[in-house]
Amino acid sequence: MTVVVTGASGLLGGALVRALRADGERVVRLVRRAPVRDDESFWNPTRDLVDPAALEGARVVVHLAGAGIGDRRWTAAYKREIERSRLDGTRTLAEALAALDRRPEVLLSASGIHYYGDTGDRVVDESAPRGAGFLPDLVARWEAAAEPAARAGIRVVFLRTSQVLSGEGGSLARMIPIFRMGLGAPLGSGRQYWSWISIDDWVAAVRHVMRTPELSGPVNLTSPEPVTNAVFTRALGRALRRPIMPVPVPSFALRAALGEFAREGILGGPRAVPARLLGTGYAFRHKGLDAALAAVL
Repeated sequence: MTVVVTGASGLLGGALVRALRADGERVVRLVRRAPVRDDESFWNPTRDLVDPAALEGARVVVHLAGAGIGDRRWTAAYKREIERSRLDGTRTLAEALAALDRRPEVLLSASGIHYYGDTGDRVVDESAPRGAGFLPDLVARWEAAAEPAARAGIRVVFLRTSQVLSGEGGSLARMIPIFRMGLGAPLGSGRQYWSWISIDDWVAAVRHVMRTPELSGPVNLTSPEPVTNAVFTRALGRALRRPIMPVPVPSFALRAALGEFAREGILGGPRAVPARLLGTGYAFRHKGLDAALAAVL
């Protein structure tokens, strides 16, 4: 089958494309530069530009493109970039798919576990309501932007992804040098929950969603065993065989350095579980954090 992927040059998109090709699938990558390979097609979502010929006849479209949530301090300008990159891209793609004569069976659209906001000790699954804050509001608008595809009869799935563990990129890769120097420490109180998933499970879960027609709407891509930041910190120290600093990084220091992102993305988060994945028979490769870290480091 043909699978169209946006964001294929990123950590998650690259891993997914490699897995799809290893299984013999034909992959078309939508890119925002001049194409240099036969499997690439240009698109520019800020100008509503996408070639219908690249989409026509595809069975699956996976939309992963968007500016990184934690890549920079959240200035007003960068928050607008985060919003624009998600809303424009999703809307452009959804409208283009809806206009096709031969539409895909399914659109898998990136989303985020931070839809639920900071839930403290409360466990949440896909039935939980939206939380409060920039990220929950962003995720709600991001998902709503795919409505044209759903109205056209395309199965739309929102991949509400948690922190993805990989030694090759993402938040874990940024933490590793700090921990290797023996400077790893809990952040703030350390009691806030960090939902996570190994990159192997993320790819496998996306493949599961592709071939499970009863799945539509939000699907949490996260391990069934979320942990607190303090537990995560100790586990990463063990995995790297390095001691942990006895004093946590103060919340005020994180807020001073990272601003609003510290409050929503580091010092608070959902204790989320993947009810819909488990309910449709997905078997996790790495349910526990220690096994996941051993696999990716």
